[in-house]
Amino acid sequence: MPLLAPDLFGAPHLPGLGSRDALVTPDEEQRLIDAIDGLDLHPFRFQGWLGKRLTTSFGWRYDFDDASFTQGTPLPEWLLPLRGQAAGFAGLLPGDLEHALVTRYDPGAGIGWHKDRPVFEHVIGVSLGNPATLRFRRRRPGGFDRFAAPLAPRSVYHLTGAARHEWEHSIAPMEAPRWSITFRSLSDKGRAISSAS
Repeated sequence: MPLLAPDLFGAPHLPGLGSRDALVTPDEEQRLIDAIDGLDLHPFRFQGWLGKRLTTSFGWRYDFDDASFTQGTPLPEWLLPLRGQAAGFAGLLPGDLEHALVTRYDPGAGIGWHKDRPVFEHVIGVSLGNPATLRFRRRRPGGFDRFAAPLAPRSVYHLTGAARHEWEHSIAPMEAPRWSITFRSLSDKGRAISSAS
């Protein structure tokens, strides 16, 4: 039995992963990169450790040092058109995407194996600047199942279902710079926390 069922064209398919090239034009891509570079970005923090990638978030803030989940700075105006495009691609309403994480990966930066925090549900990422590979793994007896999805500049991906909840994902450190904007909806858990705050 194959690990992953093929799609209509015979290529392997990871259930819950959707993607599309050219969500934005090259001019829009450059404007987004310029806007990201104009932000006050900080090294990613995880339990006292500083990562190489530089980030800031809008809408909601998840603190990896103390696991707190709090209301953050509203999404800036320049992100709203892209949020609408990302939501349309994923079949969601723009207002469903209440969180945005903006990241710059300088040379040598990547992101390790992880699943997004359970306060979030849908994960929609827009990749900018240079191509990358989104890697997936799922533990099984004796090792891991693995899958890889190319991320072209200006492309978008959507994680839901099995790809979101059963598989970890990562991006290996790259020699070329890359930028990304990740939109997330809140899960039932996230909504419960947000309603209580």
